[in-house]
Amino acid sequence: MAQWTSTVGAAQLARQLQAQQSRPTGPAGRKPPAYRALADGVRLLVLEGRVPVAARLPAERELALALSVSRTTVAAAYEALRAEGFLESRRGAGSWTAVPAGNPLPARGLEPLPPESLGSMIDLGCASLPAPEPWLTRAFQGAVEELPPYAHTHGDYPAGLPALRQTIADRYTAQGIPTMPEQIMVTTGAMGAIDAICHLFAGRGERIAVESPSYANILQLMRETGARLLPVAMEEGLGGWDMNRWRQVLRDSAPRLAYVVADFHNPTGALADEQQRRDLVDAARSAGTVLVVDETMSELRLDADTAMPRRVCAFDPAGGTVLTVGSASKAFWAGMRIGWVRAAPDVIRSLVSARAYADMGTPVLEQLAINWLMGTGGWEQAVEIRRDQARENRDELVAAVRRELPDWEFAVPRGGLTLWVRTGGLSGSRLAVAGERVGVRVPSGPRFGVDGAFEGYVRLPFTVGGPVADEAAVRLAAAVELVRSGAGAGADAPRSFVA
Repeated sequence: MAQWTSTVGAAQLARQLQAQQSRPTGPAGRKPPAYRALADGVRLLVLEGRVPVAARLPAERELALALSVSRTTVAAAYEALRAEGFLESRRGAGSWTAVPAGNPLPARGLEPLPPESLGSMIDLGCASLPAPEPWLTRAFQGAVEELPPYAHTHGDYPAGLPALRQTIADRYTAQGIPTMPEQIMVTTGAMGAIDAICHLFAGRGERIAVESPSYANILQLMRETGARLLPVAMEEGLGGWDMNRWRQVLRDSAPRLAYVVADFHNPTGALADEQQRRDLVDAARSAGTVLVVDETMSELRLDADTAMPRRVCAFDPAGGTVLTVGSASKAFWAGMRIGWVRAAPDVIRSLVSARAYADMGTPVLEQLAINWLMGTGGWEQAVEIRRDQARENRDELVAAVRRELPDWEFAVPRGGLTLWVRTGGLSGSRLAVAGERVGVRVPSGPRFGVDGAFEGYVRLPFTVGGPVADEAAVRLAAAVELVRSGAGAGADAPRSFVA
């Protein structure tokens, strides 16, 4: 059986190779042989996630025609890639991309630093900010006042408190997406929501299409369910979804689920436009794929002049194709583990039934606190505090990185909490190791890819500003010097938890 899960056409691969930025060609400016340049180009596309791992490459003759080179050149390039572990082949099945054995695969690690360590280490692992006081305290005070009637019950609400389900449904309805409380299930954070969805829809061996790069913790959750991940490369910078690639993957592979972050994508910060949203829903519906849309970042528009497109579920209001996941963790506080799913009533009933064998339900007091915030206008005021803090941090972190690391490349997102940075050709995994030595923790790019992609990237969250942002950039620059000198080339980066 072939090991490839997607295909790359000859014309598409030729365009990607020709669009690569010119890079140093070797000592004294000498150009490498044509086959070597081609092999290096394909290898870079794989490491940066522009061509997915396990993607079938064009036949030698097809690619030679598309690139206007000899078939011998392509054959030699493929042979070099096979020797280096970046290509596998089988007679009758073709050739598909791979990563060399022993390359670090993204997994766990980098737990949030304990408070006593924060003075000596700058933690850029978790994209989470402190609570927007006084609203956290007020919310729990309001929740305690409303608690007595619930204290006289069993306290188990597998679908969520009826009052909070109604409040969340009303918020969707107010945005032009008619929603009943029967279409809402309250969960223990967005992770709890997606875990429930994966266990219901995607058993072991099922295919799930994911953006490449994507949110590290969700990728790991899906791996642990035994799913087969199909990476779909995103456009460069803030371009967002490549709809031609999405249509091809959904049509050819018919994955059971597809997971996307349309609003200020984690980690790139991209914002999908309205036409992309409509087209993706249409493509998923045609393929019979359930589309899971993570709206965790949707409230975090940092630039006021950014026009927000309609929610993805606006193009599937009944919730038969689109399952929407929301959360209070990024917009309000990560310590408030409240999330929710919006879907068709029959899907919600199935999720609730399956949940009885997992966590039974979400804590009542936290649900009451979120319901108090959303019902009193406190939510909007708290989110505005969060936006102001993230905007200030973003601007100060961007300025510091540009000053200390001028060869690092990134596009500044207009919302969200993360900056996706190309590290000037350096290994993100080695930078993570070196960073720990100089007092800054940063997750490397492969955490956000499938099977070792994005080695040349790191993710920087908007969690520090002012002098701390300046110092973080100085320490990252010191880590760069360690890597360049060879002193930071130790063991692979610790397997990282990143929020």
